[in-house]
Amino acid sequence: MEISGGLETIYSCLKENKSVCYPRSILDQDQIVTIFILQSMASVLPASNTSMRSDRNTYVGKSFVHVKNPYLDSMDEDVLYHLDLGTKTHNLPEMFGDVKFVCVGGSPNRMKAFALFMHKELRLTDSEEDIKDICAGTDRYCMYKIGPVLSISHGMGIPSISIMLHELIKLLYHARCSDVIIIRIGTSGGIGIAPGSVVITDEAVDSFFKPRFEQVILDNIVTRSTELDKELAEEIFNCSKEISNFPTLIGHTMCTYDFYEGQGRLDGALCSFSREKGLDYLKRAYNAGIRNIEMESTVFAAMCRLCGLKGTDTCIMMELVFLLQESCRDGIETTKETAVLSLKQMA
Repeated sequence: MEISGGLETIYSCLKENKSVCYPRSILDQDQIVTIFILQSMASVLPASNTSMRSDRNTYVGKSFVHVKNPYLDSMDEDVLYHLDLGTKTHNLPEMFGDVKFVCVGGSPNRMKAFALFMHKELRLTDSEEDIKDICAGTDRYCMYKIGPVLSISHGMGIPSISIMLHELIKLLYHARCSDVIIIRIGTSGGIGIAPGSVVITDEAVDSFFKPRFEQVILDNIVTRSTELDKELAEEIFNCSKEISNFPTLIGHTMCTYDFYEGQGRLDGALCSFSREKGLDYLKRAYNAGIRNIEMESTVFAAMCRLCGLKGTDTCIMMELVFLLQESCRDGIETTKETAVLSLKQMA
């Protein structure tokens, strides 16, 4: 598939060092996801600049989003509190019934920018000014709908994304959506890879390198599988080949409950381990196939899998774990000059 004019313009600006909204690696990630979505929609894209505004019958699919809660159907009303939506106050099938792709990320500003980017690539006839935050009545999350694509923020960490996923999945269920693909696009720390690399997750693991998510429910620990769709990861990886001169790889993603000690960093308010012990842990993580670390992937994988959503996680490696500022051996090679790329530099 050829890269559309809008993307060519952006990358022309980048090559000429002109001002753009995001650094190249951020746009690379958005472009990979965009190419994948456009390829997936190839048979239904408009031949002209007509609106993508939806005819659900255009899509053929039988795999409906489902919930695992026997009490929902007996409720008079389901209030999606943190999304400012509800089954009595909104016609969810009319508003969202054509959704086929959901892209989620931590930052509200980032997901708004992605929505505008997607709007341009889908060549919709409505104005960018018409793209409104559907969740504007709450300050917890943002949500934008662009044709069959939803762009939603989820905040940071397992608790924040899990709240959003509960309500998002119920929204898709009430809207009777089918064949939905969900992709998390975010940032992460990396292990043994170059700053700016795109990591496509094939397996989400916990801090013990196990593909599982442990949820405390009442006074029990419930363990759920974190298996992601490997075929989807390969499809997105193949889309990356259409963009030149940037590194993309498939690898395991480790999900932690903490940004500092939980990820082996030495620069938090607390640090209860030695540099040597932390470095040994990261080396073992690398040898286990882990290439990046973030704080959402295990619950993302577990919930999507249980509710019939085909999902994967793509992350830009924006900074290496602080322990890797000095050169590492035994399979992890980096230098002080390339080890850390701060979020401030990438903003």
